[in-house]
Amino acid sequence: MGYFIVMKNQIRVRFAPSPTGPLHMGGVRTALYNYLFALKMKGQMILRIEDTDQSRYVEGAEEYILKSLEWCGLKFEEGPHLGGEYGPYRQSERKKLYNIYVDKLIKSGVAYYAFDTEKELDQMRVNLKKAGVQSPQYNQITRQNMKNSLTLPVEEVDKKLSNNEEYVIRIKMPRNQTIKFKDKIRGWVSFSTNHLDDKVLYKSDGMPTYHLANVIDDYLMKISHVIRGEEWLPSAPLHVFLYESFGWEKEMPEFAHLPLILNPDGDGKLSKRDGDRLGFPVFPILWKNIKTNVNIEGYREKGFLPEAFINMLAFLGWNPGNNQEIFSLEELIKEFSLEKVGKSGARYNYQKKRNGLINNI
Repeated sequence: MGYFIVMKNQIRVRFAPSPTGPLHMGGVRTALYNYLFALKMKGQMILRIEDTDQSRYVEGAEEYILKSLEWCGLKFEEGPHLGGEYGPYRQSERKKLYNIYVDKLIKSGVAYYAFDTEKELDQMRVNLKKAGVQSPQYNQITRQNMKNSLTLPVEEVDKKLSNNEEYVIRIKMPRNQTIKFKDKIRGWVSFSTNHLDDKVLYKSDGMPTYHLANVIDDYLMKISHVIRGEEWLPSAPLHVFLYESFGWEKEMPEFAHLPLILNPDGDGKLSKRDGDRLGFPVFPILWKNIKTNVNIEGYREKGFLPEAFINMLAFLGWNPGNNQEIFSLEELIKEFSLEKVGKSGARYNYQKKRNGLINNI
């Protein structure tokens, strides 16, 4: 434990994409902000492939991620392609390790087995909607009427486990507690546990969910700062609760949740559909879909230099506080700080960004 405390002064960030498709420009911006922060603070940046959802794995996606980041000029100290002291760096290769920690949660009473079938879960949702519940959840109240190790006799639970019946492992979220943490972009954020559900930590296929795996990996890989998209903010209280449940409060990283990149209309998160509709790319380089044999051009194929693409992305959520519009990567590293990242979503106007870069280069 003392070794970790000494190392805590070392800034370590991670970019942890899932190989479920091509890397979107929003993902590249997350990688960029991690990279700028790490180098500004003379820290380390690692790449981790979060492939726990094997059902959504897309062939060629991991290779595409590596090639995209290489084109952008973003480099890593550790990763699946580099190795490192804290590997392996693909979550699918760390399965045995997660088993140890989920067992600890079961034994401490923070997690429990749930044997409910899909049919039973669907019926629960139907019943709750009939009762006027708009967003049915498996939570502190509904778990009492479900088939899990909190409601079943110990002998029956043991029998189900010995018979290898399918189950998931859920977090046992307490009632009437407040989970609070300080976000480096948003300030203090608090959540009532009464509004949180009992998320699945371990799936029936024997793989951990993102929530469990990312907390364990961030701890073991000594990550000091988690810089990720705003869409993960609702999951943050569960992650904080897991750190507390493992007794890792002192080792918990600082969080920074980045604003969304909005579509040109400003009414939603930028998506591939927006690019198709308005005629601009959303991927950094050419994506070749092996399954469908469809090729989708990226910014590289549209004639963008990687320096121009990176410069454009940097300004989608960050402001240097002066009138300078064109930065080299070295200048971005020097000027970047999380304090200058905004809380509100950044609207993306491709034509304006493109013209601005052309006119200033």
